[in-house]
Amino acid sequence: MPRIIAIANQKGGVGKTTTSVNLAAGLARARQRVLLIDLDPQGNATTGCGVDKREATPATLEVLTGEVPLSAARRPSSAGFDVLPANADLTAAKVLLLQQERREFRLRDAIAGLEDGYQYILIDCPPALDMLTVNALTAAGSVLIPMQCEYYALEGLSDLLDTISDIAASANPGLHVEGVLRSMFDPRSRLARDVSEQLQKHFGERLYRTVIPRNIRLAEAPSHGLPVLDYDRSCVGSTAFLTLAGEMLRRHHLKAT
Repeated sequence: MPRIIAIANQKGGVGKTTTSVNLAAGLARARQRVLLIDLDPQGNATTGCGVDKREATPATLEVLTGEVPLSAARRPSSAGFDVLPANADLTAAKVLLLQQERREFRLRDAIAGLEDGYQYILIDCPPALDMLTVNALTAAGSVLIPMQCEYYALEGLSDLLDTISDIAASANPGLHVEGVLRSMFDPRSRLARDVSEQLQKHFGERLYRTVIPRNIRLAEAPSHGLPVLDYDRSCVGSTAFLTLAGEMLRRHHLKAT
């Protein structure tokens, strides 16, 4: 069974898509078979994988509504992992899902129909606690939370943790926090260091040791339709995501033994 990880935070601009694309690439470099599901109508993860979202049909919407199986909508990326693309049509899912049976379970059911041997399925969630995010949290085994070390990011974290608890209590008993990832980190900032210390005290071992720094190459890579590992293998952003993939694999290996 694959490890299904939702990458979620209702606050925008915290690095969810950057984390999704580059963690998928890092795991693929570690010889893991990976599927990245773009569940954000902005389709930024799709573009960041080099897929033209304007021509991405069928895509996530058709999978959620049951028009096509997931296996028929996914496609390979140049970075060595598969992607289920998304585009602006996915906005309609927020209304269409309300009319569907098992509306919270549409993504879980679609993934259950896959017969391929993925080791990891990563889900890039939209910046909202809406029905799309609920589908991701119902399908996932765990949640990876990227966040900037700033005051407003901390303020919104409790709402996400409450939602995770609610989903675990009602629809997905095994759901848990995979880890918290400090993204766009600037060690020169006193606030960033203070927030980082608070996260360490609250989350302990669930806080990843790996820190994703602010890095211009990370910001440039999506415009070229590439994960940073393929755009500039030697930059600090690439090093950070390879380290994150290694840390995740070690954690999972330890849990399995």
